[in-house]
Amino acid sequence: MTVKTSNRQSLLRKFGQSEISVLLVALIVLSVVTYLLKPVFLSQRNIMNTLRQISLSAICGFGLTLIILAGEIDLSVGSQQAVAGIVSVLVLNSTKSVLLAILAALLAGVVVGAINGLIVTKLKINSLIATLGTMAIWRGASMVYTQAVSIQSSVDAFQQLATGFIGPIPNAVVMAVVIFAAIYFLLNYTTFGRYIYVIGGNQDAARFAGLPVARVKMAVYIIGSVLTMFAGVLLASRMASAQPTAGTGLEMIVIASIILGGVSLSGGIGSIVGATIGMVILGVLQNALTLMDVSSFWQDISRGVVIILAVALDVLRKERVAKSLISDQKLAREEVK
Repeated sequence: MTVKTSNRQSLLRKFGQSEISVLLVALIVLSVVTYLLKPVFLSQRNIMNTLRQISLSAICGFGLTLIILAGEIDLSVGSQQAVAGIVSVLVLNSTKSVLLAILAALLAGVVVGAINGLIVTKLKINSLIATLGTMAIWRGASMVYTQAVSIQSSVDAFQQLATGFIGPIPNAVVMAVVIFAAIYFLLNYTTFGRYIYVIGGNQDAARFAGLPVARVKMAVYIIGSVLTMFAGVLLASRMASAQPTAGTGLEMIVIASIILGGVSLSGGIGSIVGATIGMVILGVLQNALTLMDVSSFWQDISRGVVIILAVALDVLRKERVAKSLISDQKLAREEVK
């Protein structure tokens, strides 16, 4: 009986120490509370709409997770979505081809990602400052080109890209799941994925070990921008138009959800699973506030609180890891003695 009690306590301790387990509990509690306050929360229509909205942010977040794990940041993802919508709708209206519209936006993503990557790796400019600058450039270019006016889509099939269904599941959700699986495989079962963690954990050590630091960072910036552009295409499809203001404030929401999911801002720590759960939590929270008719101004305040909370949790994680390392070193010295 004592052994069973001990094993049960050990399992509970491990569960409590597992960041993903804690996040799942938080998501369940949030969902239950929202359901009790607003039963419509669990209606099929609301669930599908919420999942579709989360998917659009998550696709962008998957790429940004790679960038943060590599020890960098990209504040220009919101502005990139505006560029993606404009490029895709312009090509769509001139060619009437949905495929060409998507490919054009993805190609633009390669170019934008390469520019961000080159500024960070070749010019040695801090990624926070570099992408803050490109954020303003992409947004300004979108406004200048469109004269701050939306561009309507002239092809009905384009709207089905984001609003259509595969069986009972929205297209965007299916696409997000496929991309999640690809990123999960990349991070956990490839050499490139291991390089990302090593470089994010200690860039200097990775460079001395002969790892292609600059190339890996260029690659994650390009992957991040391509995924962000794809999310931007889906957003334009959902609105049936390209909006120069699309994605405004998206960067803060996505970064907050990724950090909330256990990915460290300093890089090298975290998982795509945790980041995804963080995105779902933030998406459910936003949906809950909307269902309860909370003012958009208060929603902005709540997002700001979440951002501060996420960064605070990141600091606590670093302190816990540091204490754990110090404790392990002390034990190792005692064993040597």
